[in-house]
Amino acid sequence: MPSYNTDELKKRFIVIEGIDGAGTTTQMKILAENLRARGYRCVTTAEPTLGPIGKLIRSILSGERCVAPSTVAYLFASDRNEHLFGSNGIVEQVESGSIVISDRYALSSLAYQGLTCGEELPLRLNGSFPAPGLTLLFDIDPEIAIARIKRRPQKEIYETLEFQKHVSNMYRTMADKLQSQGWNIVHIEANADIDTVRREVFLKVFGFLGADTTR
Repeated sequence: MPSYNTDELKKRFIVIEGIDGAGTTTQMKILAENLRARGYRCVTTAEPTLGPIGKLIRSILSGERCVAPSTVAYLFASDRNEHLFGSNGIVEQVESGSIVISDRYALSSLAYQGLTCGEELPLRLNGSFPAPGLTLLFDIDPEIAIARIKRRPQKEIYETLEFQKHVSNMYRTMADKLQSQGWNIVHIEANADIDTVRREVFLKVFGFLGADTTR
């Protein structure tokens, strides 16, 4: 594992997690725009990444390719390692003074791959990755999330109501496990409208950053 500054990650690395259709991407964009407007240096990113491994994963999720569930777990861990430690990755961005917000990180692998290939492999593959300073876990009714997904032009292999119900439960189980290991995970009620969720996200993130929430 490459060397990195744990303290800087704890100060500036934020992750937004949740099942498909939870609104993580929308809220990440809103949050980043607001932070930049307040003068913060802010970088947004996502997993799977847009790198070579991430693109392969995306082709699998789209149904274009078919591989073993354990292969997907290994690919996600490899993509995450490059995401963290590769050129212009999370560690480099954080150590340069930027706040990094990622749409998904290790908790998503524990939830999704924990279901598809069992808990042991994802826990082992992701056990040495550093904890973010703050993880926001969007809690949403899977039926509401699936209704949002139906508006999309394309669906992925995991985007079924039954599977997302199981993922939602696994997210909570794995979040509890990571919290017991010291991860700072905050639950966000994501069934509400965009602006209500936005206010809750701002409150938690600005509190984490020690920012003035009245501006």
